[in-house]
Amino acid sequence: MTPARSRYATCAGYEIHYMDWGDPQAPVVIAWHGLARTGRDMDELAGHLAGRGWRVICPDTLGRGLSQWSARPAQEYCLAFYARIAAELFEQLQIEQAHWVGTSMGGAIGTVCAAGLLQPQLAGRIRSLLLNDNAPQLAEAALARIRAYAGQPPSFATMAELEAFFRQVYAPYGWLGPAQWCQLTETSARRLPDGRLTPHYDPAMVSQFTAHDNDYLIWQHYDALKLPVLLLRGAHSDLVLPDTVAAMRQRGPGTRGLLEVVEVPDCGHAPALNVPAHYALVENLLARTPPQG
Repeated sequence: MTPARSRYATCAGYEIHYMDWGDPQAPVVIAWHGLARTGRDMDELAGHLAGRGWRVICPDTLGRGLSQWSARPAQEYCLAFYARIAAELFEQLQIEQAHWVGTSMGGAIGTVCAAGLLQPQLAGRIRSLLLNDNAPQLAEAALARIRAYAGQPPSFATMAELEAFFRQVYAPYGWLGPAQWCQLTETSARRLPDGRLTPHYDPAMVSQFTAHDNDYLIWQHYDALKLPVLLLRGAHSDLVLPDTVAAMRQRGPGTRGLLEVVEVPDCGHAPALNVPAHYALVENLLARTPPQG
């Protein structure tokens, strides 16, 4: 297997970091992380898929991980700007077509990209869409919880203390062993000027919720989807509610026979996509929708 490569591209005027897994000539999967996370969350899934003949691109969203932070947080930390970054990443990497696996925010970015309403040049280029505990309407109580911890990230003296914090906040991910928790912590940490450790993102990214009313209310984009969609809902998710899933079945791809819903046991928000049962769900979607050409 071709080893993973850490790379950078300039998109929408910003340096964007991404991990590039697998054979550069293989069919492409875009794996996009959640709100306060980084592309390294996808390491295990990407390594698995790369070993089975896929090229997997795992970006760090603007303001997360090793990507540059926004100079205009109120204007640019939003789905429309993230979609612009994604479109330019497609062009820079000369990706004609790809499948999209998106966790939480990554699923919302994939939805608006696949719909083609904001970035028409992407219309028809995303072959399938996996929404990992994401929907076109999210529970307000859960959004308030996310805003509370994401907007004011704490700091810690040691990596052990940071890991303990992550273990509490991300317990709904499901199974992670000691090695997985260690990697999650080490790939999610940055040091502050005083030497303390804090999660590796720009706290101003939470302005998405204050400067862009209902940025995650994206039924218009969902209704426009004409590609296979797989919704993985964590069985204990407080973000994607059963009533919303029922509405998804009655709209957009749900009315076209293109929506599949799988409830993932022993998880909340959001399944970590790091165990064989999760890999199988992803691979089944990819097998049903091979890239054109």
